Amino acid sequence: MSGLLAGYARCSTAMQDLTAQREILISLGVPEDRIYLDKRMTGTNRDRPGLDQARASVRAGDTLVVPKLDRLARSVPDARDIGDSLVTRGVKLSLGGTIYDPADPMGKMFFNILATFAEFEVDLLRLRTREGMAVARAKGKLKGKQPKLTARQQAHLVKEHASGEHTIADLAEIFSVSRATVYRVHERARTVG
Repeated sequence: MSGLLAGYARCSTAMQDLTAQREILISLGVPEDRIYLDKRMTGTNRDRPGLDQARASVRAGDTLVVPKLDRLARSVPDARDIGDSLVTRGVKLSLGGTIYDPADPMGKMFFNILATFAEFEVDLLRLRTREGMAVARAKGKLKGKQPKLTARQQAHLVKEHASGEHTIADLAEIFSVSRATVYRVHERARTVG
């Protein structure tokens, strides 16, 4: 590969680790200081600062290296858009060491197949998540976000607020909650009472 190499790695959750992807990029010749990362970013999220930095760091003749296509994009249109924009600028795209060449019909087909599988994987994950949530809801295990304060604490907060002795900020500090929570509790009590 001629020109400079820049690498991009992404993970969707805080629990995931980028070490394996980083090691793959280094093994493919990407210098550590030219690896751009996005943590807690889904591939369907168009606003990825690490990807934007990686794309901005490459010029004509350079190569953007990604461990796998699903780290770059999770939909066919997004993958094509990114791939086409790089090619237009004269930047090569390396997927795990294999250069994507849009002029090669086989390479283009392979790229589109990989993008289709990445999108299919996302769709399956969404489907499984919805099914799992429906089962949990049916069993009564998915009840939504629990209130920060018990009913008793909420009643006490409302009573303290009504006394006029404490500001909203004071109540937030006393009950170890945000001011927004104090406002919500107060508003709920006002509309119910």
